[in-house]
Amino acid sequence: MTSHTEYLWFETAKQEEFVRITDEVEAIVARSGVTDGMVLVSAMHITAAVYVNDWESGLIADIKDWLNHLAPKANYRHHQTGEDNGEAHLKNLIMHHQVILPITEGQLDLGPWQQVFYAEFDGQRRKRVVVKVMGISELG
Repeated sequence: MTSHTEYLWFETAKQEEFVRITDEVEAIVARSGVTDGMVLVSAMHITAAVYVNDWESGLIADIKDWLNHLAPKANYRHHQTGEDNGEAHLKNLIMHHQVILPITEGQLDLGPWQQVFYAEFDGQRRKRVVVKVMGISELG
């Protein structure tokens, strides 16, 4: 069993931003040497998410609208602590912070329209995602 860990760093220009990271995850899988296994992609911040879906601008806009409907900017009790990002925490709970993806023959084994995304809900500061590849490699 082989394990390989790398980090992706983000500092988004906007407070809320959706970033396609499929290519970066695929590159890490390739560097790992794992030919059969899985990769965990996990946001290491509670105001961000990682998810898999279609890479289509209308759908991404629909997801943003849906999240803003479910977790709008409001006067959350969390803000009484001096924070102002209560809705970002709720959006993380809705979208989740991590995904586990299969690796087959050294490649991400995604469906035809599936892409991996990092969703930032409280951006404009440095954050990271851990990418941990685990499985069998031809080398060992």
